[in-house]
Order: sequence, then structure tokens, then C-alpha cells
Amino acid sequence: MMEVYECIVVGAGVQGSFTAYQLAKRKKKCLLLEQFTLPHTRGSSHGQSRIIRKAYQQDFYTHMMAEGYEMWAELEREAGVTLFRRTGLLVMGPEKSESYTGFKDSLEKNKVPMVVLTPENFQQHIPNVILAEGDGAFVDTTAGVLYADRALKAVQGQFEKLGGVLKDQEKVTDIKPGPMVTVTTSAGVYQAKSVVITAGPWANRVLLHTGIQLPLQVIKINVCYWQEKIQDTYHVKKRFPCFLLSEGEENKDHIYGLPSNEYPGLMKMPANVHDLPEALDPAIEKGKVRHMEHQQARKVWTIMCRRRRRRRKKPRSDPHSDQSPATDLRSPESGG
Repeated sequence: MMEVYECIVVGAGVQGSFTAYQLAKRKKKCLLLEQFTLPHTRGSSHGQSRIIRKAYQQDFYTHMMAEGYEMWAELEREAGVTLFRRTGLLVMGPEKSESYTGFKDSLEKNKVPMVVLTPENFQQHIPNVILAEGDGAFVDTTAGVLYADRALKAVQGQFEKLGGVLKDQEKVTDIKPGPMVTVTTSAGVYQAKSVVITAGPWANRVLLHTGIQLPLQVIKINVCYWQEKIQDTYHVKKRFPCFLLSEGEENKDHIYGLPSNEYPGLMKMPANVHDLPEALDPAIEKGKVRHMEHQQARKVWTIMCRRRRRRRKKPRSDPHSDQSPATDLRSPESGG
């Protein structure tokens, strides 16, 4: 007998999993489908960490994040796990540029706690970074790190506790619209009153069965890990914040990073790679953009090296003298 649901969600990444979770909280009978074995590394939701922030150029995102923080705290309470660590977000960029002022103005408009740094006090607060001439800097003190893998597992677990059904290793092979939508997978056939597609870079492939195609662009996130020359200099325990270098003459895209925490002595610095082939298929992407990734990584490395403070070596008798921690600029009311 065919299984019937009120809603089927296709794609169990962060968007799909949270959609299914919210539907289940609203007492909807829901099926969540994933084409790969969970957990997997093929989508955009894998990995240990992501930045969470209120510093956005678009005012509506900053406004939305107030509710977003509340929902993350609610999930933490329900699942009984820690999903967020507050670190603050250091935003730097050409002080008069549209990009930098957009970040700053949005926080000010929404009354988000922030600390504006000056060339005179910057080194006092962020001792291991150089503020370039003409750049401004401020800290979104509410920002921090989300534990991505842990969050995905937590929300999927809560979805199932609420009665939701999660099935992985089921690739959607057909969708037939109608009063009841019929979804065929590699392992079964299901019906629902509605279907939500949260398939990320596979969205148009899934939509192909419906005759709909959207003008979507796949963006490659090139994740680099920068090795600390002095162990723990940029570690989260040394109160080093997440950071964002807004676009300027050196870089047409934002460069952002997280303090070292995932792997000992390695600081995470992702960068968006936009110039991908138009018809890029996520299933065969590997190897096609390797050269582009290397070029982008080298560019990011060059730009950030100019902002790394080089210190003279200290006597061996004082092994920790080169590891001055950043000032704690985190907002006390924003969580631990």
C-alpha cells in the first residue's frame, strides 16, 4: 500500500531538515527524503562549523536574525545539546565603501550590540591582525559559531521524535503533480498533499520531473585551512573572533573565517567561487574546478597575509609571550 503524507520534503540538508522539523511541530504528517546516506559531505550542510551573525548588508536579514537566534536557543533546549558558541564577528573593510557601511548601518538601524574599533585601539583588542590603512573595523558582539554537524543531527532527531519519518538513500526519480502529488524514489512511491524541494544544487534536476526549471547558479565554497605559525594564536579559547573582510579593491568577494577550533592549529577560511561553468553538474564537479580553487585559495592567502601581524621571536624562557589573547568583546546577553 502506498504511503500517504500531508507533506514530503525532498533534501535533508539544513533547509530541508528544519522545514520538516517545523512541519512536525505543527502536527503535520511529514516525510523527509535524502538521496545520500546520512550524514554525507556532498552538500552545503556538512562540516563542523558555520558563522552565525547579525551583521548583514541587507537590513531584512539582520532583522530576521533576532528570531533566528531564538529558534537556535529553542532547539538547544529541546535537544539538550550545545549548538552555539559566541565569539563575536570582526568586520573589516574600506571605511567609506558601500559594502562596509552597509554592514555597519544595518547593525546600527536594528540596534544590534557592536563595538567600533579605531586605528588607535585596534591592536589592543585584536593584537594579531593588522588594520589596513583606510579600513574601518567593528565587532558584531552577538555573533559566533554554530556547530553545523551537531545541529543537523539534533534537528533531524527532534523531527523524528515528533513523529516525522526520515529516509535516506532514496533518490527522487519522478514527481507527478496533482491533487495528491506522487513522488517516486529509488526505493518506493509516496503521496502527499504538498511537496517542498530543498535539494540545493540538485534542485533543477529534481524539478526537471515537473517541467519547471529555475535560473539557479551553483556556487563553490572553497574551504581553506590556514596553519598557525604559533600554536593557538588564533584559537577560539584565546578569544579570537570570527571575521569578515568586506569586498574592496583587493577582493571582489567577501573573505571570512573562523578561529581555530575544528582542527588543532588550523584556522578555517572559506571563500566563494562564482565563476563556475554554467552547466556544472554537482555529480561530476570534482576535478573540473580544481585549478580555479587553487587560484582562489592563493588569492585569499595573499590578502590575509598582509593583515597578519608578524611578531619578533621571544626568548625561549617565555614561550607564551607571543600569544596575547584578543580582548573579550562578546555581548554578555547573547549566550555563552
